[in-house]
Amino acid sequence: MSYEWLHLRLAAPLMAFGGVAIDHVGPTREFPSASALTGLLANALGYRREDGACHQALQDRLIFGALSVLPEGRNMPLAVTDTQNAKLEKSDRGWTTLGAPEGRAGATYDSPHRRRRDYLVDHETRVVLRLAAGEGPTLENVATALDRPARPLFIGRKSCLPASPLLQGDAEGATAYAALLSLGLHGHAIWPDEGEGPDGALRYDIADLRNWHSGLHGGSRVVIEGQIL
Repeated sequence: MSYEWLHLRLAAPLMAFGGVAIDHVGPTREFPSASALTGLLANALGYRREDGACHQALQDRLIFGALSVLPEGRNMPLAVTDTQNAKLEKSDRGWTTLGAPEGRAGATYDSPHRRRRDYLVDHETRVVLRLAAGEGPTLENVATALDRPARPLFIGRKSCLPASPLLQGDAEGATAYAALLSLGLHGHAIWPDEGEGPDGALRYDIADLRNWHSGLHGGSRVVIEGQIL
């Protein structure tokens, strides 16, 4: 059986695929997590943060593979670390994707708020995705939302705006690995453990799931990581 997959191009001057954060350090992975793609699609569909059941159902149905497109001669993505120092005042307000400023409910911080955030630089990732059977949006609904999103989209963090439209068309294949092969691109990739892959590919658990009811990250899935030749 061959499935239809949406083909996404995630590219930006700076973008982030958040990994496991410890204290004030926010790392980035090479590939998007299941929770990050769920949030991206949910934002396009117009879900609100409190719609935990809708987010959870979407993540539970999501099946995807991702491939890094690197310039010739480069075998790994470039990354940069941004050190952020800010003194937060109780009256501070910030921009949101809802089109209205958002205020703070906490008190003023006497000392600076320090954070480190890693970003991928001038990076491009291709994603193939489909939705397993279940309640909620269809793949056509998702494609329409990505073409005309309910709110502005960003790749990982609000400052990471896409360099081009995300939706690139579709792909074909019985598995995520086959759908990645159908793109005709070469590079380092990750896909679900569906019994396919080249010799030398790695199989491991990745912690990239979110419990959208509690709002906390937790849970892992088995993936394969290797080269698409």
